[in-house]
Amino acid sequence: MSSNDEYYLVKSDILPDVFVKVMAVKRLLNSGKANSVNEAVRNVGLSRSAYYKYKDSIMPFYETSKGKIVTMIIAVENFPGILSGIIRCVANAKGNILTINQNIPINGLADVSISMETDRMNRSIDLLLSDVGKIPGVRSCRILARE
Repeated sequence: MSSNDEYYLVKSDILPDVFVKVMAVKRLLNSGKANSVNEAVRNVGLSRSAYYKYKDSIMPFYETSKGKIVTMIIAVENFPGILSGIIRCVANAKGNILTINQNIPINGLADVSISMETDRMNRSIDLLLSDVGKIPGVRSCRILARE
């Protein structure tokens, strides 16, 4: 990366199709739904050369959080063990939890905020959010802040 590189945050619906397809290939590979680049590009309808040309030039917004401190906010149902499931999920991703705050449940729902370091994580933040969102009792999960 040169010192004059510029980065922009752009909505995906205005990007040329090739960039959207490169991201689709990356998602297939990261999720394990495709076992190889060949399989992923075939499923998406993209050439291998286009994938390799652009793969290092586009990344999901949350991937820029690698090596930073991220705060997630998670709305959870109030039942025993849900917080331990979330902590286990973060630990499996090798996130280093710095703080946890759980609010008092209101109408059966509580907000949990988790601040963590991401520099040693073995998966992207968006994949971690997806994994946490699949835990029974988790109603929503999103990034609140990042440093």
